[in-house]
Parts: sequence; C-alpha cells; structure tokens
Amino acid sequence: MNVAETQSVVERSAIRKVSWRLVPFVALMFFINFLDRTAISFAGPNGMTKDLGLTAAQFGLAAGVFFVGYIVLEIPSNLALHKFGARRWLARIMVTWGVVALLFTWVSSINGLYTLRFMLGVAEAGFFPGAILFLSMWVPAKHRSHILALFYLAQPLTIVIGAPLAALLIQANGLFDLAGWRIMFFGVAIPAILVGVIAWFYLTDRPADAKWLTPAERDWLVARLDEEDRAKGASATKGHGNPLAALTSGRVWLFALMYFGLIYGLYALAFFLPTIIGGFEARFGTHFNVFQKGLITAIPYLPAAVALFLWSRDATRRGVRSWHIAVPALIGAVSVPLAMQMGSPAATIAVITVLACAIFSALPNFWALPARFLSGAAAAAGIALINTVGNLAGFAAPYITGMAKDMTGSYQLPMLIVGAMMLMSAALALAIGRTSQERAPDAVAANAH
Repeated sequence: MNVAETQSVVERSAIRKVSWRLVPFVALMFFINFLDRTAISFAGPNGMTKDLGLTAAQFGLAAGVFFVGYIVLEIPSNLALHKFGARRWLARIMVTWGVVALLFTWVSSINGLYTLRFMLGVAEAGFFPGAILFLSMWVPAKHRSHILALFYLAQPLTIVIGAPLAALLIQANGLFDLAGWRIMFFGVAIPAILVGVIAWFYLTDRPADAKWLTPAERDWLVARLDEEDRAKGASATKGHGNPLAALTSGRVWLFALMYFGLIYGLYALAFFLPTIIGGFEARFGTHFNVFQKGLITAIPYLPAAVALFLWSRDATRRGVRSWHIAVPALIGAVSVPLAMQMGSPAATIAVITVLACAIFSALPNFWALPARFLSGAAAAAGIALINTVGNLAGFAAPYITGMAKDMTGSYQLPMLIVGAMMLMSAALALAIGRTSQERAPDAVAANAH
C-alpha cells in the first residue's frame, strides 16, 4: 500500500470515528435543545393559552422573547466556548437551561411566562453556534457538509419524535395534580440536566486530545485542519482570525441576513403549526384528539429529515454551491403562502410538508459556507454573529405572525410575510454565489480524492 492509499485509509477511519463518537451525542443535545425551546408550541393549544389567558399576539411574544436573552449573550457565550473549551461550556449551557425549563412546570401568569422565556434564552445562549463551531473544528472542509447534515437531522426528528411524546405527556393530565401541559414541560426539562452532566465527561475539546483516535488518525486530522487554517489565512483578508474583522465583514453580514430569512420560516412553522392544526376543527369541521394532533404535527418533519439527508449528500458530493441554499429557499417561498389556500387538512399538511423539506434542506448546507472563510476567534465571533442576527427572526417571526393573526383573523397574511423572507434568502444566496468563488475548498478537495 503506497502513502496515498495509507492516508486515504487513515482519513476514512478518522472521519468515521468522529461521526460515530461525537455527532450522535451532539445531535442528541440539539434534539433536547430544540424540544425545550419549542415546547411552548405544544403547550399553547393544549391548555396553556386558556389557563394563562393568552391572545395570539401574547403567545407569539412569549415564544419570541426567548430570543432577546439569547441574542444578547450569543457572541460572548461563543467566545467563552472558544476560550474555555466545548466540553465545559456546552455542559454548563445544558444544565442551566434544563433548570430554567423545569420552572415552566409552575408558571402561573403571563408576566411569569415572559420572564421564564427570557431566562431560557439567556441560559441557552451560545449552544447552537457553539455546537456548529465545535463540529467544524473536528472535520476538514471536504467532510463538513455531511457532518453538519447528520447533526441537523436532530432538528426535524425533534418534532417527529417530540410531538407525539409531548402529546403523551399532555395526556397525563392530572398526574401530581398538574395540568397536562405542565407535565409536558417537566418531562422535556429533565433530560437536558442529565445529558448536560454526561457531556462534561464525554466530550473532547479538540482532535489533539482524542485518546479514542489512533496516533495516525489523530496526526492526520490535526495536520489537515492546521493546513486548512493556514490556507484561510493566505486567502482571506488580513485579520481573518480577529473577531472584530469578522464582525465588520460585509460577507458575514450577508450570511446573517440570508440566515434571518431561513430562520423566520423555521420558527413561524415550529411555533404555529400545532396552533394551525388545532384550528382545523373550526376551518374544516374536523376533530382530532391531543395525540392525533401530535402525530399530524410530526407528519411534515419525517419527509423533511429525508430531504435534508439526500440534499446534503448531493452537496457533499458536488461541494456546497449557492444553489444548494437558493433552490430550497425559493421552493419554501412559494409553498408557504400556498398552504393557507388549501381546501382540506390533507392538502394543507401536504404543502406544509414541502415547506418543511425546503427549510431543512437549506439550513445544514448554509452552515457549511461561513466556516470556509473564518477560523479561530473570528470563526467563533462570525458564526455567533450570523446566528444572532438570524435569531432576531426567532423573535420577530412568532410575534409578527401572532399579531397579524389577531389583526386579520387568519394566517394568510402572516404566511405571505414568511414567503417574502424566504425569497430574500434565495436572492442573497444567488448574490453571494455570483460574488464568491463557486469552486470552493470543499468542492476542490472532494474532486481531488
């Protein structure tokens, strides 16, 4: 076996071990994170809105105020992760948000709900960009899209598994003299605390410290990642490792606006789909019990997980191009307002399924792009900035959706706004593609092996 063949064997073995050792566990953390964040969407139409006396706008504000605290501490949290290491920082984040999530079990007023949602955002700040940064530090550009796609599968699967699970917990109404929606909050909070404690002992901060890799695998991985960091320094603008340079980069801000549009669609769907399904009875004269509504909520997300995997596999094979983000964003922009024009529950869910497939096909491929141009502290700051601006949509989408629903009495106008935001993302993706080199490092690397 010659040197090239030996390196190829070592490469495959190293990436396989990283994929099995780190990605499933970090994806589990993301699963719990997204379930805790969106638990309010299941609680709202299943007793919480009535018990706390919430209007659609107040529910939207409660859902969105999470992102105020999240945004304020996003960049500092990600810089802290870069300084103290992912193992300590991600574990700390999980335990903190698990404790706050547990307190929702006993919330008794609108103001209390607002306060806890804000505190949950503060507790969770930095987790998602920290997880993206952590995984990006473990795999070369050639493999990054595939790894991030496997990680991102946790998000649609959260709803596939989480919606029926939440429904079962809600159906335990009366247990411990608690309403079903309160039991649901309790049930989804405990895993965050337990997994956070495990993360402290399980995660490894960087490849050089990975005792579960062979010396050859460890040396290859460290050398390849160092080589890519040097290449970024040679090709990027001066100060590429400087956080301030990343925060003032026009390209980073274009990425941030593109992500804003995608996240606007994601959270409008995540927070209001259970409510839209709950409205089928008045709109179409149908009736579903709590568990059936949970299953219906899950329907769009299983095809979305399949679409995410297949689309990202194509992106890995070709190298991520701008159209890997633009095409699904454009499909989402068309499908989201169309969903409100359908004449039956089945047709509505079918179009929403197309929307979910579009959103989840775009997101993991989007995150493969910023890591091409940023390294070191600049990567921590740049990825956090993109996620911060994007998550402004996490606040805006549920609040504007709820407010527009209260004003118009339907979800047609809110969904038109969602479509416009996703259209903006598609246009920005194409614009970045025209101003950037399409034959990006991961595409070149893929064709060289």
